[in-house]
Amino acid sequence: MLRAMPLILIAEDEPAIADAVLYALRSEGLEAEHCLLGREIAPRVRAGGVDVVVLDVGLPDRSGFDVCRELRSAKEAWVSEVPVIFLTARNDEIDRVLGLELGADDYMAKPFSPRELVARVRARLRRSQADAGSTKEIAHKEQAHRDFEVDREGHRIRFRGNALELTRYEYMLLAALLQRPGAILSRAQLMDRGWDSDADSADRTVDTHIKTLRAKLRAAGAENDPIRTHRGLGYALED
Repeated sequence: MLRAMPLILIAEDEPAIADAVLYALRSEGLEAEHCLLGREIAPRVRAGGVDVVVLDVGLPDRSGFDVCRELRSAKEAWVSEVPVIFLTARNDEIDRVLGLELGADDYMAKPFSPRELVARVRARLRRSQADAGSTKEIAHKEQAHRDFEVDREGHRIRFRGNALELTRYEYMLLAALLQRPGAILSRAQLMDRGWDSDADSADRTVDTHIKTLRAKLRAAGAENDPIRTHRGLGYALED
C-alpha cells in the first residue's frame, strides 16, 4: 500500500524537542517516526520508506556523525541517499563542515524554530522529488569530457575507466561541472545544484569539496588538474 505522505524519521533523545518536532511535522500533514538511539537509524532506513532523517548529533549511544557515516559509507553493502538534516547544540564551523563532508544535507543548531525545520524538510523533499524525476543518463566520454563517464541514476563517475569513490557532494559538484564542460560555474550555482546550506558557509563548503575532489582525481592518475579555478568567478572543468 502506497503512503500518501512522506515519512520523516526523527532521531532525538530530548523528549521535549522530539515532541515539538513530531507535532510540527504532523501538523503540516507529514508522517513522522521517532528513534531514541543511533543504532536504530540504519536498520530503519534500510527497511525502506524513510524520506528524510532529522538526526541529533548527541545521541545517547553513539554520535550522529557516526550514524551519518554509516548511512553514506561506500564500504557498506548498501549506501543510503536519504536526505539527512543534523540537529545539534554544537554550532562551531568545524562541526558544520564535518557534517556536510560526511554527507548531511543541512545543519540546524539548537535552539531552533520547529517551523523553520519543517520548511527545510520540505525543501529537501522537493529536491529529492526533482532528482527522482530525472531519467537515467549514461554520458559517454565524448559527450561530457574525454576522461569521464557519468551514470546519473547510479550516482557514479568513472575517470579513465576507474570508478571514483566520491561522497554524495563530491559527486554532485563533479556531475554539475561535467554537465557544462568549459563553463565557469559560480559557488552559488554549484551549491544550488547540490544542496541547500547556510549562505555564510557556502563558499568554504564548495572549496572544501573541490579540494578533496582534486586529491581523488590526482590519486586516480590525473596528471593535470581538470578543475580550473577562476578567481572571483568560480570553477570550470577544462581539458
